[in-house]
Amino acid sequence: MTVKRDYYEVLGVEKDASPEELKKAYRKLARQYHPDVNPGPDSEAKFKEVKDAYDVLSDPQKRSNYDRFGHEGGSFQGFGGFGGFSSGFEDIFDSFFGGGFSSGGRQSSAPRRGADLRYDLEITLEEAIRGKTTSLRIPRAEKCSACGGTGARKGTTPVTCIVCGGTGQQQVVRNTAFGRFVSVKTCERCQGEGKIIKEPCPKCRGEGRVMRERKIEIKIPPGVDTGSRLRVYGEGETGTKGAPPGDLYVIIHVRPHKVFKRQDHDLICEIPLSFVQVALGGEIEVPTLEGKAKLRIPEGTQPGAVFRLKGKGVPSVRGFGRGDQLVQINVEVPRKLNARQKKILQEFARVSNLEVPEQGDKSFFERVKDTFNAK
Repeated sequence: MTVKRDYYEVLGVEKDASPEELKKAYRKLARQYHPDVNPGPDSEAKFKEVKDAYDVLSDPQKRSNYDRFGHEGGSFQGFGGFGGFSSGFEDIFDSFFGGGFSSGGRQSSAPRRGADLRYDLEITLEEAIRGKTTSLRIPRAEKCSACGGTGARKGTTPVTCIVCGGTGQQQVVRNTAFGRFVSVKTCERCQGEGKIIKEPCPKCRGEGRVMRERKIEIKIPPGVDTGSRLRVYGEGETGTKGAPPGDLYVIIHVRPHKVFKRQDHDLICEIPLSFVQVALGGEIEVPTLEGKAKLRIPEGTQPGAVFRLKGKGVPSVRGFGRGDQLVQINVEVPRKLNARQKKILQEFARVSNLEVPEQGDKSFFERVKDTFNAK
C-alpha cells in the first residue's frame, strides 16, 4: 500500500497558508514537474501528486475535512454513491447525538420563522423633515382562519407519517470500505413535515397559510432620507408551526423638491437677485419649509455668495440638533434694455471709469486673438 505524503509538505507550505500562497506554490511546482517541461521518469507521478494536493487544499470544504481527518477526509471524491465524505461524518454524529441535519441542511419539519417583507414608500421632502404617520396596505401570508394553520380540513387533523414516525427524516445505512455509515435524509413521504394531511383545507389547500392584505400604521420620524430603513417588528409573514413572524422593512424614497436640495442635514436653495440688489444691498425674503424668512444682503454681495439661516435645515433622525438652510445668491443679468436703461448704465460706467465697448467694437476674445496673431 502506497503511503501518501502530507499535502502541505507536497506543496511546501505551512498549514496556515493562504489561498494565494497555495496557488503560488502550485503554479511553481506544476511548471517544474509538468511532463511536457520535465520529461523525467518521475515527473508524471510528481505532477499528479502536486495536482491532487492543490485540488484538496484549494477547496475550503475539502481542506477542512483534510485538516480534521487526513487523507481519508480530503479524498472523498470518487466514492460512488457516497455523496461527500463530510456529510457522511455529519450523518454519523447526527445519529449518535440526535442532530437534525439532512443532506440539504436542518430538518425541514422544524418550525420556521416567517419571511421578512419589504415596502418601498415615496414621501415628499416636507414629510421627510417633519415626519408623519401613515397607513400601509401590506399583502402577506397569514395563518389560515379556517384550519387554524394546520392545513387540514376543519374537523380533521394531520396524521403522523408512518414512514419516518413523525421525525421528518429517514435514515439510510451504507456499507463502505471504512465501515458502516448512517446518513439522514428528508422523508420522501411527508417531505420533512413529519405529518400527512389526508384531507387538505379547501381554503388554504393544505398550506396552512393564505394571502391577505393587512393595513398597518407606521410612524416616520423627522429627518429620514432616501435609503432610510424603518423596521416594523412582527409585521412580516407568519411563521410555521408556531414560529415567530418575520419583520416588515419600509424603505424610504424622498421625491426631489422644486426649490430645495438636501445635503446631509442642510438644505440648499438658490435665490436670483438683480445686479442692482446685490450692488446696493438690502433686506429680502427667502422661502423656507416653515414659511418666509428675512435675510440681510450686504452691499456689494458677489455672485455665488452663500448665506446661512441657522436651524432651518433638517432635524437629526435621532432627535439631536438640526441643520441649517444655505442660501446661494445668483445674479440675474437683464437680457434686453430700453434706451433709458442703457443711458443710465452708460453714465454709471462713465463715472466709474469703466470701459464700455461701443456697438461694432471687437469683442474681448477677438482682441485677444488679434494680439496673439500679431506675435
